[in-house]
Amino acid sequence: MTKYEILLLLDPGLDDDRQGEIVGRVRELVEKGEGTWDLHDVWGRRRLAFEIDHKAEGSYHLLHFTSGAATLEEISRVLRIDDGVMRHLATRRIEGSPVRPVAVAAPARQDSQANVSTGDSAPAGSENGASGADDSGVVVPEAAPETSPEDEEED
Repeated sequence: MTKYEILLLLDPGLDDDRQGEIVGRVRELVEKGEGTWDLHDVWGRRRLAFEIDHKAEGSYHLLHFTSGAATLEEISRVLRIDDGVMRHLATRRIEGSPVRPVAVAAPARQDSQANVSTGDSAPAGSENGASGADDSGVVVPEAAPETSPEDEEED
């Protein structure tokens, strides 16, 4: 038995019951193939990088399970047939890899771009100056101070 994860991208127009049916069908196939169900993490609706089937958003679900290769092939076949599944990606899960979703970064602000390119500090009146965190709580790296080889030799 091998550990797998599937990232499902479901049609955002589906109601929660229909999305639950699709995930339930996958779980049923895993258990029927004598595998074990480990995790179902709902990431929710997210904007897509490009439209799929004229849709700009999708509903993401991360599934972790242990099964045989034949079961994985059957799950992939069923997901390809289902019209509610926009895309799916099955991969072998490696122990020690993170299981939580990556945080979505806020769009970059125009004034922060100017600060990085000129090397200036945060804009006046900004309470987050040295911390590097913007209003959304996402940490924005500050520009590294410029050093020359002579500066490094002095240490």
